[in-house]
Order: sequence, then structure tokens, then C-alpha cells
Amino acid sequence: MNDTLDRSFDLVIYGATGFTGALVAEYLHQTQSGLSWAIAGRSQSKLDLLKDRINAPDLETIVADSESPDDMRRLVTSTRVVISTVGPYARFGTPLVEACAAEGTHYCDLTGEPQWMASIFERVSPLAEETGARLIHCCGFDSIPSDLGVFVAQQSMMNKHGLFATKVSGRMGKSKGAVSGGTVASMLLAVEQAVSDPIARKVLNDPYGLYPSELSPGSDGPDQRGVRWDDHFESWTGPFVMAAINSKVVRRSNALASLVYGADFSYDESLLVDNRRSGLLMAGGMSIGMTALAIPPLRRLISKRLPQPGEGPSVSEQENGFFEFFVHAHHPTDSEKDVRICVKGKRDPGYGATSRMLAQAGLSLAFDDLDVEGGIWTPASALGNHLVNRLADVDITFEDVSP
Repeated sequence: MNDTLDRSFDLVIYGATGFTGALVAEYLHQTQSGLSWAIAGRSQSKLDLLKDRINAPDLETIVADSESPDDMRRLVTSTRVVISTVGPYARFGTPLVEACAAEGTHYCDLTGEPQWMASIFERVSPLAEETGARLIHCCGFDSIPSDLGVFVAQQSMMNKHGLFATKVSGRMGKSKGAVSGGTVASMLLAVEQAVSDPIARKVLNDPYGLYPSELSPGSDGPDQRGVRWDDHFESWTGPFVMAAINSKVVRRSNALASLVYGADFSYDESLLVDNRRSGLLMAGGMSIGMTALAIPPLRRLISKRLPQPGEGPSVSEQENGFFEFFVHAHHPTDSEKDVRICVKGKRDPGYGATSRMLAQAGLSLAFDDLDVEGGIWTPASALGNHLVNRLADVDITFEDVSP
């Protein structure tokens, strides 16, 4: 039985001194005056520096090392909700998730590492179900626009036409943003694990790698790797690097909702490109890049030239960034009844927008009357319209732009 109402804090950010964690802390300090919260990390001096930086001298701090089970238990029993920004999660994230599951503490994170998520499901989920801990991965740009975009599109399809679409397409539109060192580190670790660990490689390559093991997978194949023409958008499309996690999360949401969209539900995701040539260049570049990263000496060489952990876009880059992501739900018999949702976000998608998505997911876990019990959920399956409504406050909207 979940007893988190009796704890000292509503919410704790673990990994607050990292690039994204600091953005979440700054946002909460600026906007949540009545919140009982704290920041946590391995270094008291770095936590103090963050307090100075965001001008929050009275903010509580917790020193905790993810490799210490005692530290993790002390951390999670102090709060109702933990927001984790400590990546790569495959390297640093497991003890915290296990502690939250054991102690009935709700949890959300930014991971885009399906190989890690799949590795902990069977061990952690039964414990969370018993204690009432709601654990939600992928609460940033991967995979909230995709997951909630499909959720909103399906609601619109049901409201307009009385049915759910069995086929939905996600299309990344225009965006402007930069990459942080934390994202790079997670990507490099995923490649490293895919090369050395056949189980991780299988999950990464399996369209249903995050599907509940008791369910038979659907018919979706691998994510798009080449260039294709999309009649519905009247545009060429190319591979979208984040489809590898987003598509798995969307399929898991359908599964966790008792296959509400149907056992034959199909989802695909790609990137809208200006023309066929640019799509070919992008597809070729991604293929060459992934091949190079799979070779250890080249991976080490490339990693030295990429942003390092703790590095990320400037304040100006964050504020001037934006994104648009389209979700197109296909009516099964009449294309004129198709539904299209445009997910628009101000600020750069990976950090300015992501930090606010994660903060609102944590606040939703803390304060919204959710319909689900303990377990490992997705943003759509656990937070649904609660999070859709909250995101409007951080300039992320879901607009029906049906053709």
C-alpha cells in the first residue's frame, strides 16, 4: 500500500546538478512557490552551487550516491515523487528505480534507452505493483510528443467517428535545437551495449522490445531506414533517429491499455524532409555514423569530438528553439475522415522543452488523481489528459489540424 502522503517532500530531483536536472530545478523554483521539494546528487558542493545559481538559498538538499542502497532508500523514503535525470540510466539508473519500487515512491525519468528499460521490467514491475509505486520512463522529447500525440489523435478519432485508428503515423516536422553531452553519453552506451550484448541488441532491433512479455507482438517491422514518399503529407520522409525509442513506447502504451487500439494496431515514425536528395543524404549519414560508432576505436575518436556530459545548449539556444511533431491517424475505410494532430513546442526540444515536460510529469505524479495503480507505465498510459492539460502551461500544445 502506498504511504507517500506522510513524507517530507512532494518531489525530489535526483541528478539536479547535471545539465537537464539544473534546468528542471530552475523551472520549479521559478514557478512552483508552494511546492515542498529538494534537490539531490552526489556532491554537496555542487548542490550548493546550483542553489546559488538559481537563487534558492533555502532549498533543501540531499547527498546520495546511486551505488549506495542505503543512500537510495534514504532518498526515496523522504519524498512522494522522484524525478531522475541521472544518465546514462543503464549505468546509473537501476538502484534508484529499484528503491522507488520497493518503497512505494513514484518516479519519472528521461531515459531513451530501451535496452535498459527492458532489462528491469520483469524484476521491478511486480514490486511496484505491490507497493503502489508508479514508475514512468521516457518523460521528455522522447517520448512525450509521440506517445501523447497518438493518445490525443485517438481521442479525436473516437470523438469524431466512434472508433480508434488501427494505423497511426508520426512525422517529425521542423525543429531547432542542440544536443547535450548527457544525450550523447546515453547514445554511445546504447551502441556499445548493442555491439557487446546480444540481449540488448535484440531489444534495440525489436519493434516490440518494450511489449509486455505475455502478449503476442503485432505486425510492425523495423523503423524506417531509407527514403519514402508520404501521400498524406505530400512529402518525402527519411529516418528519424528517435523513432527507435518512440515507436516502442507508443506500442507499449496500447498494450498497457489492454490493446484498446486493437491487437493489430500499427505505428510508424519518420522525419519530413524537403526533398528526396536531402532524405538520401540523411539516411546515408545515419547509416555511416552508426556503422562507425559500432567500431570501438572510431567510437572513442568520435566521442571526443562530441559534447561531453554536463555540456549543452546556451540559454539563447534553448529559448529560441522549437519543434513540431505530427500524428496522423488513418481512418480504416475513409481517408477523408483521417485525423491529424500537431504537437507544437516552444524552446529547443531536447532541453528547454524537455526539462519542462519532465517537471510537469513529476508534478502530475505528485498531485493529479491518476487512474492507474503501481507498475511501470508510459506517459500516455499513466498520465494521459492530466499531462496534456499541464503541458499547455509550458507552451506545448496538441492542435487538431486534420486535413
